Amino acid sequence: MESEIKLLFEPKSVAVIGASRDPAKTGHIILKNIVEGGYKGEIYPINPATNEILGLRCHKSVLEVPASIDLAVVVVPARLVPNVIDELSIKGVRATVIISGGFRETGTQEGLRLEEELKSRASRGNVRVLGPNCQGVNNPHVGLCASWPLVRSKGPIAIISQSGTIAAALELWAEEEGIGISKMATLGNKIDVDETDLLEYLKDDADTKSIAMYIESVRDGRRFLRVAIETSRKKPVVVLKSGRTPSGMKAVASHTGSLAGSYAIYRSAFRKAGIVVADTIEELYDIAKGLALLPRTEGDRIQIVTSSGGSGIVSVDYAETLNLRLANLSESSKENLRSELPPHCIVGNPLDLTGDADAARYDRVLKILVGDPNIDVILTIFGDPIPNASDVIKKWFNSGKTIVPVYIGGGAVEAVERRKMHESQIPTFKTPERAVKVVRALIDYTRFLRTVSEDLES
Repeated sequence: MESEIKLLFEPKSVAVIGASRDPAKTGHIILKNIVEGGYKGEIYPINPATNEILGLRCHKSVLEVPASIDLAVVVVPARLVPNVIDELSIKGVRATVIISGGFRETGTQEGLRLEEELKSRASRGNVRVLGPNCQGVNNPHVGLCASWPLVRSKGPIAIISQSGTIAAALELWAEEEGIGISKMATLGNKIDVDETDLLEYLKDDADTKSIAMYIESVRDGRRFLRVAIETSRKKPVVVLKSGRTPSGMKAVASHTGSLAGSYAIYRSAFRKAGIVVADTIEELYDIAKGLALLPRTEGDRIQIVTSSGGSGIVSVDYAETLNLRLANLSESSKENLRSELPPHCIVGNPLDLTGDADAARYDRVLKILVGDPNIDVILTIFGDPIPNASDVIKKWFNSGKTIVPVYIGGGAVEAVERRKMHESQIPTFKTPERAVKVVRALIDYTRFLRTVSEDLES
């Protein structure tokens, strides 16, 4: 028997309860996204006031559907949701996503009462609930976008978020860059299915190479840490935890009715579990992207090569701020570089190829740098328009060194080259600081894996 969590992402049939003919309503948008996402399973719109929506036969109730239903997506007013849960239980539906808001998050007694009633009926009826007050789920690998906006790009990053908007932002960034996602789920008020349930499922998901999590609270800290440690041993987990200040903790309570808890305790526990901590939404995306796609590095010596002198200096400053070690080029590398480069180039760290650098110059330089035993990571910064940069990076990306590309100030050429790299599953970053932060996370995560391996061997 398939687990209820798996049914949230891989159902063979979906009912949309509260499906609507009105294009402006959420019930229409979700049904349309499931259809246009390319979902191949059975789709059952549920609405007692109409017979057909988007060319699909509409049923008045799930009880009228002649076949079994794996997943129900509920988009009806809060006061109706408890009765819907009863019908799902009778029908034998074991997994549901409740988009509807109007529960505990309203801060009202009626909202709290409705949520408690919903929770009680779902538990009694053996129906697993994601939500309520959430933005749904997405699995582009099966075409199931029971959410909004419509995101169809398949990729390696899984997203778990207590905020629908943050989840949507991460999805859209991944789609815009040509990276794509593996799974997405939003928690909402998490009366039942929580971050740990989803993490446990994603731990063994073959499509997922890294997991990005935005969380405001953790329900069961001990279980979360146990599952997080198990997951981190297999794939990186990156967490952005909000509610870090007294004002933030108060805002968390009013957002989903959760208690945020001490951030210092969370941060310490995360690090022990091998979780990479992000400080911003942008970092959450960058680090998840980088750890999903970059080769692991055995060392922490970073060499910066750039056509932009300013970007190189910024990189050096930020690398030292994050306690990264700058590599010392070997004497043979210095000699070879000086023989290959024009005399106005600066051989050092940063290695400044200057503003007249082209892709061929980067190619000659990387050929030397990948053979230098003193280098572990090569931060490769393309400044200004440099055509064919992607060809050079693709040539050396699997050279045995960890190559982290940055493209900055390149305009239309940059857009083309970045897209080519991302389509080849090579993560590229828009600023040196963002890339350096990813390098720091990569080194920390690799050290965690090494420690775990050593503990298992001892």
